Amino acid sequence: MDIEDRLRLATRNVEEVVTVEELRSLLESGEELRAYVGYEPSGEIHLGHMMTVNKLMDLQEIGFEIVVLLADVHAYLNEKGDFEEIRKTAEYNRAAFIALGLDESRAKFVLGSEYQLERDYMLDVLKMARMTTINRARRSMDEVSRRKEDPMVSQMIYPLMQALDIAHLGVTVAVGGMDQRKIHMLARENLPKLGYKVPVCMHTPILLGLDGEKMSSSKGNYISVRDDEETVKRKLRKAFCPERQVENNPVIDIMRYHIFPRFEKVVIERDEKFGGDVEYSSFEELAKDFAEGKIHPLDLKFNAARYLNILLDNARKKLEKMGW
Repeated sequence: MDIEDRLRLATRNVEEVVTVEELRSLLESGEELRAYVGYEPSGEIHLGHMMTVNKLMDLQEIGFEIVVLLADVHAYLNEKGDFEEIRKTAEYNRAAFIALGLDESRAKFVLGSEYQLERDYMLDVLKMARMTTINRARRSMDEVSRRKEDPMVSQMIYPLMQALDIAHLGVTVAVGGMDQRKIHMLARENLPKLGYKVPVCMHTPILLGLDGEKMSSSKGNYISVRDDEETVKRKLRKAFCPERQVENNPVIDIMRYHIFPRFEKVVIERDEKFGGDVEYSSFEELAKDFAEGKIHPLDLKFNAARYLNILLDNARKKLEKMGW
């Protein structure tokens, strides 16, 4: 695979790379390639998590070693439970990421508490605190905080630690959703002041919930890796999917970000009286037909559920085998 092919795979379905030129130089350099993403251990792994897992799989394919930070200390600071609860959830999260297709032989899973309480790390946190204003820390944290209106001091420490994770894990590329952008920019600005390299930052889009609103565990407007076949079908039947609307359409986004990257061709199965089956080799072709009203939302939902269940079936079986 040449540089252009590797770059194309690295950047597909990415909202932003800061910067593409730096990523290209990294790929051309011949140096060790290491990328990371950090996850607060979460009760359910859903399609939102799968956005970054898909990107990690792309990066593995072009030669990256992957580091997955199961951020138990971050979760504790962000009021996600006590350490015992968080670590149990982290074990499930690790199993789910492997079940979804992340190559375990080329991925390292790290608990934040394994290194974030060490002297050198904490000293760096204090140094970072001296160069970061309260307003900057709060703006960086706004997208991921549980308590935006009346934040705790712990939540001001959180973005400083996340920036330092990049350096202390020894990675060259930081991957995250667009909600991580402000924290990543803090890292790019301040890590060099502490003697560390500037990381390349890669941001995936934020998926809408199935109701067209922000995805939220309290609303249940997501599809979990542990949802069974009928649950996936039921949730997608009820999903927000306006006719002819491509943007801000969660079902279209499932096709764009989850189905087409994993299948060479996608067949929209439908009754002969509605035109019969139609085959697509690219998402752009499907999006064009949907925008022109050639595909009905119900047909799109039915087929999105069908393909999604193919992807999730293997993951469900692996999780069951692992005791989850």
